[in-house]
Amino acid sequence: MAVLNIYDLAGNQTGTVEVKDSVFGIEPNQAVLHEVLTAELAAARQGTAATKTRAMVKGGGRKPFKQKGTGRARQGSIRAPHMVGGGVTFGPQPRSYEKKVNKKVRNLALRSALSAKVAAGEILVLDGTVDAPKTKTIIALTNALTATTKQLFVVNDLATEADYNLYLSARNLENAVVLQPNEIGVYWLLKQEKVIVTKEALTTIEEVLA
Repeated sequence: MAVLNIYDLAGNQTGTVEVKDSVFGIEPNQAVLHEVLTAELAAARQGTAATKTRAMVKGGGRKPFKQKGTGRARQGSIRAPHMVGGGVTFGPQPRSYEKKVNKKVRNLALRSALSAKVAAGEILVLDGTVDAPKTKTIIALTNALTATTKQLFVVNDLATEADYNLYLSARNLENAVVLQPNEIGVYWLLKQEKVIVTKEALTTIEEVLA
């Protein structure tokens, strides 16, 4: 079984914990990682780009000039697509970019990302209670763990006081992200350099992904 180091809030190693190889020790599947990462990035797109069709453009209710006798090509509306200020033909409309990903594929991608982090020594387990919100405490922790850039904190439940205090303490760090186990995705696991997970959150992740 894979073994992770446990640290206290001061950054001192207090022990180790064995984790399931089925979650933290598999061979990362690059193709699945790419598929799920692409889907996550697509789902994050707003999809709000829009243009007005000729039916949406104000005006153009009457014929701009008479049909015959002007020497010009006949026109029916000043809001036709070929006219200045007219509508747009086949322009973008609001849409969703989400891509369907099967649960088993997403599960494999998460386990692949976690396993890659473990192999690189970038997952650290935190065992300690933050009694009150204090960013200085977390700064000292990240300095001790040499995790000073792009940290991902995983807390088990923000409804609990200890996890909420940790969230309040860590969210002020410039490049830190705080998530719960049901919120972690391939994007954040690959983007952030160090993953600092509480013991309770680690248990939850194993239960869900195993």
